[in-house]
Order: sequence, then structure tokens, then C-alpha cells
Amino acid sequence: MKRHVSVGTRKEVLEALGERYRHVGRPAKGRVLDELVAITGYHRKHAIRALGSHADMAASARVRIHPRIYDEAVREALILIWEAADRICGRRLKAVIPRFVESMERHGHFRLAPVVRERLFAVSAATIDRLLRTVREGAGSSRKRRRRPNVLLKRQVPVRTFSDWDNEPPGFCEADLVAHNGGVTTGSCVHSLVATDVSTGWTECLPLVVRQDGLVVEALEVLETQLPFPLLGLDFDNDGTLMNERVFEYCRAHGIKLTRSREYRKNDQAWIEQKNGAVVRRLVGYGRFAGIVTAHTLGRLYRLSRLYVNFFQPSSKLRSKARDGARVTKIYFKPATPYERVLESDRVPEAVKDNLRKQSRALDPVRLLHGIRELQTTLCALAKPPGSEHGEVPASKSLEAFLEALPHLWRDGEARPTHRAKPASSRTWRTRTDPFKDAWPRLLGWLQDEPDAVAKELFERLVQDYPGGFRPGQLRTLQRRVREWRHMMARELIYAGVEGPNTDPKRISPSPLPCGNILK
Repeated sequence: MKRHVSVGTRKEVLEALGERYRHVGRPAKGRVLDELVAITGYHRKHAIRALGSHADMAASARVRIHPRIYDEAVREALILIWEAADRICGRRLKAVIPRFVESMERHGHFRLAPVVRERLFAVSAATIDRLLRTVREGAGSSRKRRRRPNVLLKRQVPVRTFSDWDNEPPGFCEADLVAHNGGVTTGSCVHSLVATDVSTGWTECLPLVVRQDGLVVEALEVLETQLPFPLLGLDFDNDGTLMNERVFEYCRAHGIKLTRSREYRKNDQAWIEQKNGAVVRRLVGYGRFAGIVTAHTLGRLYRLSRLYVNFFQPSSKLRSKARDGARVTKIYFKPATPYERVLESDRVPEAVKDNLRKQSRALDPVRLLHGIRELQTTLCALAKPPGSEHGEVPASKSLEAFLEALPHLWRDGEARPTHRAKPASSRTWRTRTDPFKDAWPRLLGWLQDEPDAVAKELFERLVQDYPGGFRPGQLRTLQRRVREWRHMMARELIYAGVEGPNTDPKRISPSPLPCGNILK
């Protein structure tokens, strides 16, 4: 049957007849049903369900406000640690939160309230990703011709495939060359020799001014001094710059086992290929770097990043992999930093572990990240296409200014200068009059008395106190203002007693606010 009334009218009819339907006897219920079907055109069974469940539906439609477990203070602290950890994923960040909190508090970067610390340590990886979702959303070839290695030399170097790594001790590394040519193969450019230990994930990067086998040998000498354990083996691809007589003789003279991968099988070097993207390209991007000055700057960047990556950047390691038809099931170890894996290894001497512990206690992750960002800015100015001149290097930023801006970097998008797009001009003027300019002092008083008050309730009070002064469409503006106020109060709670970031006195009431008392 065709319905003769609108949706709003049907709801009103349900409210009027529903009360009578639930308080009359069986014969009268039938008459009420006949009346409802005649008015609305409902099917009789649907009319019975609608009349019986109308009260439950109305009750479930009411908005219920539940207290938040992870409030704005926890989210603010999480953003700060996420930025200090170079924006890693929630699963990796969960594993390194205690270490970052301990290190940053020890160096005086912040001091967390006990309840905020407890909740920060208890947050799950899935909740971390949920809390940082909006933050992440706001933050935005030609074939290379290589020298072929000597055929007789290749016969002397055994092949190692991806399945031949069987619980090797720390010291067996995969190595590769990364070209910083900006996608242009003509001309010379800086290269990076990258080596990663298969057992612990310890990664070292060394710059080469040009692609030359003599420089590779010199880089290997430096590599042996930087690794915390002896270099026992090297696995290269079939690049002639790596697979040559000079490198072969150096490895044989120093007792280093030399192996190579199969041609055109990049999966044989899966560990180093992953680090080429996760470490090198993440640090310096895909720009073109050439010249001694650029190589020297890149070397300074690698000296800082090796400490930051190996001591503070956790990574996942595959434990087992099983195939069932087309389905592949992978199981991973808990994310851990290379430094932690070295300490867990029973094949590394205790003296080496003690030296690493001393070195770890003296490291400040925020200071390291600040130095990395400064050098990335310099590299960004030095990157150039062929035939162009270097750009001007911008002025450096102090550690205090860097720490103050750290929680807000996500609003500007990409934080790495080497990956940042040209910023668009921002608007700094208002196009409309602030509707809450006169009412904001009263709102601050209400928020001081009731920190958990909902913006909708505050808006209803304003409508009553200022008849005709506000429109329903301005509720969303007030909700953003209240959320921003709570965000600033959370920052004030985190940085309480710490010299550094300050809140804006124009946007926060100077009187003591009870927001911190809720969390302490």
C-alpha cells in the first residue's frame, strides 16, 4: 500500500500511538494496529515491531558520553615521541616508547604526569595508529650500465641465495651501492655504500665521491672500525664496482668471507634492499648529489643517522614463513632496535655490550634528530640538476626551537627537508568576524569549572544567555575551539616544570586550570 505521510509525520504517529499500544489489552492493540497501517501504509508485522521497539529505538538514539581513556595529554605526548622517532609506524613505536620516554626525560625535554606515563605505556599499537591517524593525514628509469665483473673472479666467489642464511652470528653483512643521481645517469654523482648485518639489522652507510673500486676498499676499512663486532662476511651483488680483484684481495687478506647473489635476483639480497629504502632513501631522498662538499655533508649525516637508526629505530624481523597453497603466513619477532638485538645475542662478547650500553646512555634521540634535520636541510640546498648551481643554505635552528616546534610539525606536512614539496603561501588574515570574541571569557570560566563539559552543552548555554547572537551552524566552530583549548592544556601539563615550549597566552586563560588535575 502506498504511504500517504512523510517520514516526520510517521514518527509523530508512532509516538502518539506507541504509548497507547503498550497500555491497552489485546483487542485494543488490534485496533491501534489497524489505525497505524491505514495512516502510514506499513506492513502489519512491521507496524507491530515499530510500535513495540519505538521506545528502545528512541533511547538508543540518545548520545552517551563516555570518559576517554587516552585523552589529549596522552595524544600530545604520543605525537611528540612519534616525531622524535622519525614518524615510524604504531607497531614499531609501541616497542620503543619506554626507551624514548626514559631518554627524553633524562635529558630534560619533558616530564610526564604519572597517569599520562601509565597510559602511554599501556596503549596498544592499534590505538597508536588510531590516535595518530589524523596527524599522519595532515602531514602529505633508464637501465644502468655497469662494469661486468671478471668471469674467473665470479667462479671463485660462491653464490648465496636468500634461503642460505641459517642463523649466522653477528658480523655477516649484505652490502650494496646506492646512486644519488636524481634519475639522470649521465655524469658523475655521489654514491652510498650501505651494509647491514643480517642477524641484528645493524646498518652502516658510507659516502663515495665517485663510483670507484679503490674508494670501496677504503670504505670497507672504515666499516670494520664502525661495526660493534668483527666483520666476518660480505655478500654483494654482481656489480663490477664491488666484485673486482681489489675488493676480493682485501677480503681474503682480512679473513672476510665473500659471497655474491644470483644475477637479476634481488630477493637474494632482501635485507640490504630493504635498508636502501628504509634508511638511505628515507634520509636523503632521490635528489642528485655531486661534489666533495656534498659527499662531506652526506658523511656527517650518516655519522649521526647510524646512532639514531641503530639505537632508536626498531625494525621487524621475520621468524618463520609457511605456505599453504596460495596463502603465505608470516610470523615476526617483536620489533627491536639493532642495539637491543646485539645485547640479546649470546655470540657477542660482554665487553662489546658494555661499551654499547655506555654509548647508549649518553645519546639523546632529540638532539640526534635535530642534527639530522639540519644536515638534511643543507643537503636539500646542495642537491642540484646537472649544469645548475648550488642553492643557498638556510640558517640553522637551535635545539630549543626545534623541540618547541616538534609537536606541531605534522601540521606542516612532510618534516624531512629532502622530501618536502614547495610550501604554498598560507593565509594569515580573517575573512569573517570572530563570533565568539565577546563570549570567550565566559566560556573559559565554564571550562575551568567543568573541564569535561561538552561543546554542545556550552553552545546551548550561549544561545540562552545571548538571544539571537548565535546560529546553529556555529556549533562546529565552538567544538574546534574547545578541542584546541584542551589540546593546549595537555601541552601545558606535559611541559610543566620544563624549560622549553611555551603556550600562547592569548589563547589560554592565565589563571590555574583544572585540566591537569584530572590527569594527575
